[in-house]
Amino acid sequence: MAKDESIKKVLVLGSGAIKIGEAGEFDYSGSQCLKALKEDNIKSVLINPNIATIQTDTRFADKVYLLPITPEFVKKVIEAERPDSIMLAFGGQTALNCGVSLSQDKIIEKYGIRVLGTQIDGIKITEDRQLFKDAMTKSGVPVL
Repeated sequence: MAKDESIKKVLVLGSGAIKIGEAGEFDYSGSQCLKALKEDNIKSVLINPNIATIQTDTRFADKVYLLPITPEFVKKVIEAERPDSIMLAFGGQTALNCGVSLSQDKIIEKYGIRVLGTQIDGIKITEDRQLFKDAMTKSGVPVL
């Protein structure tokens, strides 16, 4: 697949605090995401408050913000950095929830940011049991 030349700077919401369900697997996947962006010569901006993660090594991201992954802080980084894209799926539940909030607050739309990877609607469906069940049924996947 050809590289999308319109992608110049990507904001990655990182793994955040190490806790059950948001530990090493998101740090690893996020660091691999940042490496892939670098290999494609795409600028990356990472937000991750946990200095003990591999992601925050400045050899991975072009710019690292050691800030909480909350809509308020992410919005400030978006205003300062003006990324054209955002990736939400490499930071666990905190990053997913933040992305949904940014979408609901129209921040993503206001700044013309493209969500790469898992889309907001997909996140919402997987987070809501009934929506997920409906999607599975619609897809022909048996559910109880």
